[in-house]
Amino acid sequence: MEERNGLSARSAVLSALLGSHPPRLPARHLVRIGALFGIAEGTVRVALSRMVAAGDLLQAGGQYTLSQRLVERQARQDESRDPHTRPWDGTWEVAVVTAERRAPADRAALRHTMTALRLAELREGTWLRPANLVRGAWPEIVTAQCTLIDGRPHRDPTPLLWDLDGWAAEARRLERSLDGAQGLAEGFLVSAAVLRHLLADPLLPAELLPDGWPGAALRSRYDAFDRRYREVLQEHLRG
Repeated sequence: MEERNGLSARSAVLSALLGSHPPRLPARHLVRIGALFGIAEGTVRVALSRMVAAGDLLQAGGQYTLSQRLVERQARQDESRDPHTRPWDGTWEVAVVTAERRAPADRAALRHTMTALRLAELREGTWLRPANLVRGAWPEIVTAQCTLIDGRPHRDPTPLLWDLDGWAAEARRLERSLDGAQGLAEGFLVSAAVLRHLLADPLLPAELLPDGWPGAALRSRYDAFDRRYREVLQEHLRG
């Protein structure tokens, strides 16, 4: 599949729809977004057909919409921009795999779900994080394979679970990129990179974060950038 500036037609389509509310765009808009990166109209339309066939997109009346699986990803993306947290009392959520027989697909599904829930793996089959996120019911894939425990580690395991220095360094680089982004194509790429990075934020309580943690600053800077960028992008798409 044709790829320019490191962006494939599929990636351009997904990024555009994940950033749209509701996640629905006409084909002509997606073609214009592809054109920002030198991706030919035919290449974008082939990608759209393949994504519909693969179940990534739904198509009706010339409009393309994210599938339910990707709508859930967008919801996680939105949550990462405006996380719902609660005061932390020192408790950690611990999920220990206790199912004796698991198919490879079940193992993969659990890993994907745990990552989406922002738990980290301390060792094979032991997942945990501070209990500072507002939770609904645990997904069935978790309760079917794991025993859930509320606990308090004797020593802070945070350094074993997350590379906070690495996340912070990339967040600061992305802040600078937001300030320096020129044009629609560069802004599109930077916007997508920020959203991916926010999805990787472990959303730890302040007590466990290093001084000067840049999470809130990146979110604030991105919100301001996104408001301006969306106005310009919509004008371009209507043009």
